[in-house]
Amino acid sequence: MMRAIPTRTTKVGTGLILALLACFAVPAQDVTTNSMPGVNFAKYHTYKWVTVEGASYPNQIVDTQIKASIDSPLATKGLSKTDSDKADLYVAYQVSVNQEKQWNAYGMGGGLRWGGGMATAQSSTISIGTLVLDMYDPSTKQLVWTGRATKTLDPGANQEKKQKNLDKAMQKLLKNFPPS
Repeated sequence: MMRAIPTRTTKVGTGLILALLACFAVPAQDVTTNSMPGVNFAKYHTYKWVTVEGASYPNQIVDTQIKASIDSPLATKGLSKTDSDKADLYVAYQVSVNQEKQWNAYGMGGGLRWGGGMATAQSSTISIGTLVLDMYDPSTKQLVWTGRATKTLDPGANQEKKQKNLDKAMQKLLKNFPPS
């Protein structure tokens, strides 16, 4: 019985394919949420957008995109947006874009068995955008729900990709809202 023995070419080819796939991997959006214990979310039917004092906000276009990405899932949850100060909930968001170094390393051949080989490493700067969404009960002046979505905002992406990332992140963030 003959058995296929992996050759050096097969191993190098497999390594190159895995390295290329790693280059195209997109980091997943991470979301976390937290809510005030004992709050009856069934009493909330309307919400109003408010701003956080001292927070910096993006330009009007991105602000509109963010709010639209949040308005849609909230509407499916039965909440209606209003401009009235008598809203059941006040909703606010904040954004932050940090830059991090990313190293991409590629190697082929080498190792103890073959000797030699070749490797290269390249650094690049990536932007990690975080959006924090807060909901306040205006009657008690308390934070009742908060959520955070990372890897959501990419200043370098085109408008269509930005909107798609925002929509996906906000759907994921508000998936289990209101908490049970």
